[in-house]
Amino acid sequence: MKKTNQLFFVFFLIMLTLTSCHNQPIRLFAGTYTETGQKGLYIFDLRPEAGSFKLLSEADAGPNPSYFCISKEKKLIYAADEAMIFNGIKGGGVTALRYTNETGAVEKIKELLIPYGGPCFISLSPKENFLLFASYSSASIAVAKIDEKGLPDIVTDTISFPAINGKVSHPHMISFDPAGKKVYLTDLGLDRIVIYDFDAVSGHLKQIENGIVDLPAGAGPRHFVFNSAGTKMYVICELNSTILVFDVNMNGGLRPVQTLTALGDGFIGESACADIHLGKGEKYLYGSNRGENTIVVFSVGSDGKLTLAGRIPCGGNWPRNFVIDPSGKYLMVANQKSGDISLFRINEKTGIPEYKDEYKLTTPACLKF
Repeated sequence: MKKTNQLFFVFFLIMLTLTSCHNQPIRLFAGTYTETGQKGLYIFDLRPEAGSFKLLSEADAGPNPSYFCISKEKKLIYAADEAMIFNGIKGGGVTALRYTNETGAVEKIKELLIPYGGPCFISLSPKENFLLFASYSSASIAVAKIDEKGLPDIVTDTISFPAINGKVSHPHMISFDPAGKKVYLTDLGLDRIVIYDFDAVSGHLKQIENGIVDLPAGAGPRHFVFNSAGTKMYVICELNSTILVFDVNMNGGLRPVQTLTALGDGFIGESACADIHLGKGEKYLYGSNRGENTIVVFSVGSDGKLTLAGRIPCGGNWPRNFVIDPSGKYLMVANQKSGDISLFRINEKTGIPEYKDEYKLTTPACLKF
């Protein structure tokens, strides 16, 4: 009897621990456009199972912090300010903010002008000592060095792209591959992907030999994601609503292997793809359609190729950005035009997100954990 009671007590403690962990909040960061007066950066405690969002803090992260990245080690947020005038000077900006993990409090600590203006994407180098910027509106990219305190210090490189045959360049995403060896840029305006080597001493980018991958005219490559092995690259194209699959060779070059539509059969109307992510375990790939207002789901085969698994309404209007939580169980969508964050639970068997709840937030543009 005593042994039975001990086993029951141990079982009770295990269940209590699992329940406690299951109910622990997840820290969610959200960036917005600021035209209507909002501060721009919001930090929440999210309890996804309960569908509850608790706003911990909001902060001025500069004009239109429409995309940002986070250094968890240094507890710093770097917001790309998508503006053409920054603090009265022509250009865009980056705003660095320190956050306190325990309370979610945020403090602005540094701003830096980014030449040309309009940065819509920002990413960190693997060693977190450089920031990369893609500027859609000014047809340019930039690199900024981060000092030993984690603050953006100086701009080390800029590249401005000329129009080609009347077509204007629109850089949209710039990021390292998983190994940190190459830098990839999607140019939505010129329908291409550009591949660079990166000098970690000077902070300069150098295009590799045969480093321009031309895509079909009118594709409009926007965002991309690599598998963890770095052998496959998945690109979502805004203008023709397709997803492209590439093999990545040892030198970082790309070979196209598959093209699929992101839209449902029979859809009529305008739609523009936006964001793309792999789920935890990389069994499923997700993309967002603005206009059709859906999240499309593909299963990922052993060869890395995609098969349509399903699609669901995004829970609002104009799903600009979405994110999957660290557990891989939940997906959140930033619906820019309807002003809400939609929360979904991902069905473990099918990979299909199932709507759970929403939180109202004006013009959400970027979500991160």
